[in-house]
Amino acid sequence: MFKSRLALAVALGLGMSGPLWAAQSGIEARLAALEARVQAAEARAEAAESRASQAEVKASAASEQAQVANSRSQQVDEKTAGAQGFEFHGYARSGLLVNGNGNGGRGGPYITPAGSVGGAVGRLGNEDDTYMEANLLKTQTFDDGSWARYKLMLADGVETSNDWTASDSSLNTRQVFAEIGNLASFDGAFKHAVLWAGKRFDRDNFDIHWLDSDVVFLAGTGGGVYDVQLADSWKANFSLYGRDYGDISASGLSDIESHILTMNNRFGNWQWMVNGLSANDNEQRINDGGKGSEAADKGAHTLVAYHADSFFGINPGFSKAAILYGHGLGAELKGLGSDSELLPDADAVRIAVFGATDIAPRWRFAPALLAEQSQDRYAKGDEYQWLTLNTRVAQVVSQNLELVYEAAWQYMDLDPKGYQGRQAVSGNFTKLTFAPTFKAQTAGFFERPELRLFATWMDWSSELDNYASDDAMGQSNFTAGGEWNFGVQMETWF
Repeated sequence: MFKSRLALAVALGLGMSGPLWAAQSGIEARLAALEARVQAAEARAEAAESRASQAEVKASAASEQAQVANSRSQQVDEKTAGAQGFEFHGYARSGLLVNGNGNGGRGGPYITPAGSVGGAVGRLGNEDDTYMEANLLKTQTFDDGSWARYKLMLADGVETSNDWTASDSSLNTRQVFAEIGNLASFDGAFKHAVLWAGKRFDRDNFDIHWLDSDVVFLAGTGGGVYDVQLADSWKANFSLYGRDYGDISASGLSDIESHILTMNNRFGNWQWMVNGLSANDNEQRINDGGKGSEAADKGAHTLVAYHADSFFGINPGFSKAAILYGHGLGAELKGLGSDSELLPDADAVRIAVFGATDIAPRWRFAPALLAEQSQDRYAKGDEYQWLTLNTRVAQVVSQNLELVYEAAWQYMDLDPKGYQGRQAVSGNFTKLTFAPTFKAQTAGFFERPELRLFATWMDWSSELDNYASDDAMGQSNFTAGGEWNFGVQMETWF
């Protein structure tokens, strides 16, 4: 455009005559200088364009590098997100128990003669052990929505107060299993089912914490499927667990195992559990000191429970009630399949009722009842009856301090018919505990960790001292008439 104008100006100038012609030479000189400047500007423009092109290439390369960096960053984020599927959970308690004479105190939730057949009393201010559980879990979620989880649980328990307890340790792998769920190829009743295999505690076990007693405890090694949707309000779990009864040396038999086949149904708040048990060759076990009674090789067990979302319908909180029945190998009602000594005719019935609520802005209340009656358990004609009433009350003093009180009373009438040298006894046991308890937040009964100081008083009928020579009450320095325990304890879970 500029060159065209320049040519036009030159042509006009050449077409003129007269005085303007005289200035032609001067004008040409100036035009030549101007053209030189234009050429220099064009050169500078071309150089700038070249630099811009190079910059564009560099910018494109930088963009590609950024995309690669972003891709790597996304990969790192994905790996980090996978790492976030790792979980660590645990439970622990540890404390010092000292009696009124300054010696080590005797305690434990199963301290009474009824404890030999599952009769627990209150645990608060009554534990002299250090026990811990460490749970490691890794969960993966896939693009189609399915997921997988692996769990490892380590546990250990000792009663010594020493810092180095390797010689007393019972470190154990209590659970190691894998499960998968929400599988894309599953449909119908199994659409949201969970498959599992390995060594584990059953997912639907439940307990009375302040007694340290499970209502039902199903565990072992095996496999199963949870959450089969049989109807709109009916889910069922199916499992097969194995437990090891060991050898019967007198008969030359080894690897006696029990197998528990379970169907556990949930109908809203209702639970109905049915179990069949078998232990091939276990009938050759003689369990009563050579009197000829053979152990059971099969059994049955059932549980009906109601899990309420309120405190028996009268107050906010929770409550649970259950009745259990077992026959043969199923007569061990709590620890399913854990007792190889039961007779084929053994029968047992257990009732459990418990719950917790706030009865006032600063008062919490948690009662429990646990009772069992069984006969023909280990010897023909034996009979065991016991009943535990337990109440824990917490008074909130401040944001970090509660005063906790626990009262427990247990009645027992036991006639073992000489099994393991035990004698028939009847009587009652009483325990009262006062425990000032410190918390990070006094937010509820189950808020942990807790740090407790406590004083516990126990007394029982003198007849109970005669039940067995190898239990706590059979010791000469632990007899009826009143016993004090003092101590400090921590308990935590997360």
